Amino acid sequence: MASISSSPRTVEEIFKDYNARRTGIIRALTNDVEEFSNLCDPEKENLCLYGHPDETWEVNLPADEVPPELPEPALGINFARDGMNRRDWLSLVAVHSDCWLLSVAYFFGARLNRNERKHLYSLINDLPTVFEVVAERKPIKDKLSADSGSKPRGSIKRTVDVQVKTTAMPADESCSEDEEEHGETLCGRCDGNYNANEFWIGCDICERWFHGKCVKITPAKAEGIKQYKCPSCSLKRSRP
Repeated sequence: MASISSSPRTVEEIFKDYNARRTGIIRALTNDVEEFSNLCDPEKENLCLYGHPDETWEVNLPADEVPPELPEPALGINFARDGMNRRDWLSLVAVHSDCWLLSVAYFFGARLNRNERKHLYSLINDLPTVFEVVAERKPIKDKLSADSGSKPRGSIKRTVDVQVKTTAMPADESCSEDEEEHGETLCGRCDGNYNANEFWIGCDICERWFHGKCVKITPAKAEGIKQYKCPSCSLKRSRP
């Protein structure tokens, strides 16, 4: 069952607990995958994968207490072991583990105020999910900054506006390449998908991208901004 070394209360303590449990689970699904797989015997009862605050992991039966001391992870991860492709099975366990990690973090954070909860989620969101690690998917922001080279940061994170590109290729081809490069990008405000026909702007602090309309920034206004800070980052910087 899930263990509590000491009940974390602050944002930093909760994030540290989250990251330690996440580390243990990632180890189970990657470096220790053979041991993990062997422990998930389909002939046994409902088994769960736990990550602990000391960065260890455990496959065990769920807690007997009702309600449990902490939220419980997905039950019966062992039953699908032999009925699925191993990679798909591990990815499924990873997705459920991400859900469990978030539930534990917000269980501890139940008494945080609104800004503290936003800060906690921001810290968590800066890390790749367990699923991204197991499925070997790179976080979106890595793709956005892949071609940054040695340019100054201020020149990297600016507007994504294909309408002002000065390339010689036809407009349709330009849009196609741009959408292919940023196709998985989501707006940090509305979670909408990237569209090459819309104006976008990137935050120089958190490196997330936004529809200009979602943060009320026009292409003309963006030209006069040396370092853009999104509303969330501006709020953090203004706090005493």
